Amino acid sequence: MAKNSDDRRNTNELVTSSNLVAVGTVIVGNIGSQGNIRVEGTVEGSLDSQQKIIIGESAKVNGDVKAADVEISGQVNGNIHCEESLFLKKSALIFGDIFTKKLIIENGAEFNGKCNMGNNNQLKLERDHANPKKQLSSN
Repeated sequence: MAKNSDDRRNTNELVTSSNLVAVGTVIVGNIGSQGNIRVEGTVEGSLDSQQKIIIGESAKVNGDVKAADVEISGQVNGNIHCEESLFLKKSALIFGDIFTKKLIIENGAEFNGKCNMGNNNQLKLERDHANPKKQLSSN
């Protein structure tokens, strides 16, 4: 019984953990996590989180972003798939299409692309089809 409790605690810690790509760090490749992801550096690849992704003011992402919630202050060159709410801060610069349930845009944010807002089921279906874990397992 204690082992089950420990397994659940470890799973909860994993899901609520945060992953940081610090200023000055460059990652080439896709990042996937059950927990939160915060980017302050550069990512040349896609980001996929079951929780929240925060893209800081100094960050640049060249790839798609997929998460339950997303907050962007930096630059994204790629599509954004957000199951719940997408928050574009005033310094955000987006080149790509947006798929979200809720969209909040501060005055000054720039968005170049199409925006598709729909119910959670449609967005979740699109996210499932684009899951990088599934793509990796088929190779």
